[in-house]
Amino acid sequence: MTLDQLRVLVTIAETGSFSAAGRKLGRAQSAISQAVATLEDVQGVTLFDRTPHRPLLTDVGRALVDQAKVVLSGAARFQALAAGIREGIEPELAVAIDPLVPTAAFIDSLRALRAAFPHLPVSFSTEGLGGAERRLRRGEAALALCLLLPAPPEDVSAHPLLGVDLIPVVAPDHALALLDRAATTADLESHVQLVLSDPSAPDGPSYGVMGTKVWRFVELGRRLDFLLAGLGWCRLPEDLAAPLLAGGRLVRLAIQDDPAQAYGPLTIYAAHMRQRPLGRAGAWLLNDIRTRLALT
Repeated sequence: MTLDQLRVLVTIAETGSFSAAGRKLGRAQSAISQAVATLEDVQGVTLFDRTPHRPLLTDVGRALVDQAKVVLSGAARFQALAAGIREGIEPELAVAIDPLVPTAAFIDSLRALRAAFPHLPVSFSTEGLGGAERRLRRGEAALALCLLLPAPPEDVSAHPLLGVDLIPVVAPDHALALLDRAATTADLESHVQLVLSDPSAPDGPSYGVMGTKVWRFVELGRRLDFLLAGLGWCRLPEDLAAPLLAGGRLVRLAIQDDPAQAYGPLTIYAAHMRQRPLGRAGAWLLNDIRTRLALT
């Protein structure tokens, strides 16, 4: 069995006759008939009913046409992938992001990547805090969009993308929202703070954590559920907090002498390991993300 025989079979099914398939493929009808006869002989099946004036696909033939299309599609992807590798495109691009990374520009860049490299296999994972960097170090991701706290390590090539402001917020019916003044450290210590945590190092460095009543979360969405339910307060990225504040589902929490103000915005980096430079598609994606974020 050859790919050419499968291509002939599919072309006959699409054009409706041996002669039409021959014209489309630029071959004599006898060559088309021979390719089909050889395929039938090799596989031990009858693909066409030849008793009518025009040969018709049998039930077996119709089923095998569908499978032939799958095989031909896979072969085309194989050829495209091989051609891409010859041109310096990596065989696969794995990307990981931390939960605080805004996704709008990243999604647009992924769409553009798919258009620019349609045959490139791309894998993607959203990690808990610190998870994207771990995947990078384990070789499970070529590119990570992540925080690098307290600073980018020497063995990581880090490109600053944007700063993320974390705003203290609370549900409007929470006790802290009912204060008619800025909350003090003593006020906050008596309430639960909902904190994003690195699951591999839950007792690691904490930024902006105040008090001892801390509930730790890996998922940003689940923490938001608890926040909206009034079970605690937290610091949310400004882009996520803005529509919830505008809709009255959250209120901004004023904090007296907030130590988190000393940190300023948290920097989101696009990072890869220095000893593993990005391939052509990874470098293209990094440049596209940086360009889109520069325009916002």
